[in-house]
Amino acid sequence: MGSELLRSSSGRSQRWLRKKAKKSEPSSSAEVSDSEPEEYQSHSFVTSRDIRSSGLTHELRVFVGTWNVGGKSPIGSLAADLDEWLNLKNAVDIYVLGFQEIVPLKTMTVIGMEDYTDARKWNLLIGKTLNNKVGCVWLTPTMNSPIISDDYEYAKPSNSRGETRFKRSTTPLRERLKSQHDGQQGGNAAYKLMASKKMVGIFISVWMKRDIIRKYRVSNVKAFPVACGIMGYLGNKGAVSVSMSIDGTSFCFITAHLASGQKKGDELRRNQQVGEIFKRTTFPRLPQEFDDPLPPTISGHDRIFWFGDLNYRLCMDDDKARELIRKKKWKELQKFDQLKKEQQQGVFQGWKEGDIEFAPTYKYSVELGNRYTGDKHAPFNPNTGEKRRTPAWCDRIMWFGKGIQQLSYVRGESKFSDHRPVSALFTTEVDVLGPANSKTVALSKFLTSMNLSRFDVTPGQATIIPKRTLLSLIKAEAEESARETVDNTQNRS
Repeated sequence: MGSELLRSSSGRSQRWLRKKAKKSEPSSSAEVSDSEPEEYQSHSFVTSRDIRSSGLTHELRVFVGTWNVGGKSPIGSLAADLDEWLNLKNAVDIYVLGFQEIVPLKTMTVIGMEDYTDARKWNLLIGKTLNNKVGCVWLTPTMNSPIISDDYEYAKPSNSRGETRFKRSTTPLRERLKSQHDGQQGGNAAYKLMASKKMVGIFISVWMKRDIIRKYRVSNVKAFPVACGIMGYLGNKGAVSVSMSIDGTSFCFITAHLASGQKKGDELRRNQQVGEIFKRTTFPRLPQEFDDPLPPTISGHDRIFWFGDLNYRLCMDDDKARELIRKKKWKELQKFDQLKKEQQQGVFQGWKEGDIEFAPTYKYSVELGNRYTGDKHAPFNPNTGEKRRTPAWCDRIMWFGKGIQQLSYVRGESKFSDHRPVSALFTTEVDVLGPANSKTVALSKFLTSMNLSRFDVTPGQATIIPKRTLLSLIKAEAEESARETVDNTQNRS
């Protein structure tokens, strides 16, 4: 009986699809080459259009952190500093960590091929710190790609722009149930690496609680780098962005490293790079994603977080700045902050930043640890080579969008580099999606199990219709059938 029903539904769907195809002209957006790499092909047929909004919102706790590590590789003793920075006593749902200068910004690292060794080291240390703290076993990933994750795979860029896409691999129901059982027993990591991307020294790493992944639909995870350093196109400066959707809400996380310098006019270079990052960051839709409401740009997302070594300085006399720092007069000091002044001129217009109630995070003496470089009260050592810099809040965290509330904005005290790490804790609203139409889900699972070819081609016509479009049509046909059933029932009564 079940097989007859499936054959009947499939036949009706094919007839309905052919009828619709005859009414429409071929569309360039539906014409896809069969040479598309296998890693870009979707393993899921249920899109956000197949899921109706429930009208509910839930709150998630998001930790956003930024740290310029001064070209140093992570070491085992850094775990304590990482623990302090991540504030694991109050663990959250999502950790988004942005790093700058995870490699020395030398000629070969800037113009040579990407080396992901240090990115893997950081991910391993982050994974161990997050999961060991909550009493879960952290198994060392063995992948040799810049993405270290057991379910999300790294796809090689399809073009010179270097876009990275992640696909959710299909896991059989039996394995998913076993994974959930193991997770309840503490045998699985509590936090899962969702996305990770490196461009020279700029690095982003996004982690999520497995409970959140099971509860919500996490989809459309993509990463995109923009290099705007030397000559405007090298990766010593720029940004790496990650886009994803959690149920019905889109998120974008941007970690940036902008132009350095405290001379007058250097802030204009930083402003220009901000504009370039906004303009050049794109998350293009794949052919099979045309039915998904994917934001193609940074500004199109619902919740946006921008963080990193933005390098905006204090426009004031060095001695006066140090005097205000010693007196902890943060409000007075902020009157000379470049970033706040540039916001008044239109840069990051409409963006928010929490109250800064901590000392400037740059530039510290690596040798002396708790003193800024050039401190007159510190013993002079001509062999350090450290330059005198006016202290500044170079490391910042900003956000844009509704449904975001900042709970804290603090700095860490690790002496690992000449910058102090900064973190912010947020609550953010997520639009909860309701369950998909049961008939549509059944049909999508049937198509997946049949392992059909990626396209259905109407005989004698040039229109090529991707599977996601096919499923949308089947969904519409299923809803029309359901309405007919309701109408017939009402007529009988």
